[in-house]
Amino acid sequence: MSDLAAARKRFLDRPETLRNLRRDFREWHRGRPRYAIWAIDVDRPEIRRQVAGAERHLADLLLDGYRRQPHVTLATCGFPSTVPERADDFGADALAAQLRALGGIRRLPFDLEIGVLASFSSAPFLHAGDPGQALPALRACLAPRAASDEHAHDYLPHVTVGLYADAWPSAAVGRRLDAFANVERTRCRIERISLMTYAAAEIGGPLTTVADYHLAEGRIEWREVSPFAALDED
Repeated sequence: MSDLAAARKRFLDRPETLRNLRRDFREWHRGRPRYAIWAIDVDRPEIRRQVAGAERHLADLLLDGYRRQPHVTLATCGFPSTVPERADDFGADALAAQLRALGGIRRLPFDLEIGVLASFSSAPFLHAGDPGQALPALRACLAPRAASDEHAHDYLPHVTVGLYADAWPSAAVGRRLDAFANVERTRCRIERISLMTYAAAEIGGPLTTVADYHLAEGRIEWREVSPFAALDED
């Protein structure tokens, strides 16, 4: 069974989708303002067009106000902190370890193929195919435990379309997904990955690119003020 077929089975095995709530999850962020991820920026006109088409097709099922730009998440990092204290804080040492690991692998541009509309229980998405199998090596550098054999099946590269606004019957939603007429597949050439953050208090809010890591050069380029001064090359 392919990863996409397995994801569909897991989706349909649940009787309903998960309802998302627009509120401030203070019990999660505990006042920490930003959350960091490594992701692939695919915010391009052709991908925006595909996402918009899928969003229109499912509009009555989705939470209003989803503003996150098209991206493929590689790994979650945590809350940037100059003095990490909690398990989900993300400090300079953790970033340095990720960059050392990236520096030790073969870094070549690669392609992703984005197109098939599918769904998790909480959110519909466009599948991001990885024909060259480039993503596992990157994830092993950025999130070794999540990329291990034990957990690898939990990861499916994708571009989120939106978030479900209620607990909708999964079977009915599955039929809506199947009725989506778009058969377009967009091949994206990927030459960099990005360290991004979003406001922890805002569900589905926009991403800010903090830094780009250029694969061919093995070099990080800061686009915002680095949260870790010791690693700021400027």
